[in-house]
Amino acid sequence: MTPSNLRIALFSGNYNYVRDGANQALNRLVGYLLRQGVQVRIYSPTTDTPDFPPTGDLVSVGSIPLPFGRGEYRLARGLTGATRRDLKAFRPNIVHVAAPDILGHRAITWARKRNIPVLASMHTRFETYPRYYGLAFMEPALEAVLRRFYRRCDAVVAPSESMAQVMREQRMSYDIGIWARGIDTTIFNPGQRDLAWRRALGIADDEPVIGFLGRLVMEKGLDVFSDSIDALRARGVRHRVLVIGEGPAHEWFESRLPGAVFVGFKAGQDLGKAVASMDMLFNPSVTETFGNVTLETMACGIPVIAARATGSESLVLDGETGRLVKPGSISGFADALAAYCTDDDLRAQHGAAGAKASGAYDWDRVNQAVLDTYYRLDRQNPGSRD
Repeated sequence: MTPSNLRIALFSGNYNYVRDGANQALNRLVGYLLRQGVQVRIYSPTTDTPDFPPTGDLVSVGSIPLPFGRGEYRLARGLTGATRRDLKAFRPNIVHVAAPDILGHRAITWARKRNIPVLASMHTRFETYPRYYGLAFMEPALEAVLRRFYRRCDAVVAPSESMAQVMREQRMSYDIGIWARGIDTTIFNPGQRDLAWRRALGIADDEPVIGFLGRLVMEKGLDVFSDSIDALRARGVRHRVLVIGEGPAHEWFESRLPGAVFVGFKAGQDLGKAVASMDMLFNPSVTETFGNVTLETMACGIPVIAARATGSESLVLDGETGRLVKPGSISGFADALAAYCTDDDLRAQHGAAGAKASGAYDWDRVNQAVLDTYYRLDRQNPGSRD
């Protein structure tokens, strides 16, 4: 099979209406596939005010605002008659599902009835989310739902080997490959560092800057971040916190970090400048499956302090490009932060090692891995061809 014979129906719960690491990776994948001559059609909820234009042909599916105070996200209602007619006309020979939502489940059922192979890409550790909202008792049930979803697919691609291993231990699938993430070094590189930009924010050149980068939601470990900063402050260690990102927990996070500088959402060259102008990234999240923010920071020559969890432990070399700390260990995080705040040479050494290590992540190479998986699934399922 050649790329031009492939017709991929991609189902996403959020392709472009709220920007996040998952949908940016999907858009880059679609862009790569289109350049290779692959035919792609995307099915996702949409809004009148998307965060960015979609790559490829996007078909809007019926949806409702997500409940529980997260109305910025949409919940697809499933495969409507119009969506089914569009699918019939497109005639996909591979179905790719990117979210274990109602739409993803219905897409798998539709494909299995027609002997069309299904690839699932795993982006987020949804089973860990309830613990951040006082609902930890729901995790086993949610894990069971996820297991059913992934086992109905012919193959799964995970963003990192550490995440793939977790999925194997959870018995999610017996065919798990790796679809890593790439880095755009024209945006993320050490040359983007801008001390004048820092000064304009009231940050002194010699003031160690601890950065947070990501959407401001509780599942990113905002409580652990702020508690660790409290511990660092109690030790009298000089520092400044720089927060890059927006989200529904902004007000809570700002109240927990007096004196911190919040610069809001950044993209493109502005984001590269903000990241490179940190002195260290602190990423306590345990919900990451790859850690885009970690790789972006490493590419800028900045060391990373992260939780020893999926994603981060596949990127950060403890004691070489940053520090990996037991999840939730406030004293452990404070120790790592203090070491970087007080040792300029250590920061420079680990930052340089991170920049070198990030060079292995090229977008075209990692996206080719998904295209190769499509080819394999087609060879294994010849009945899906015209």
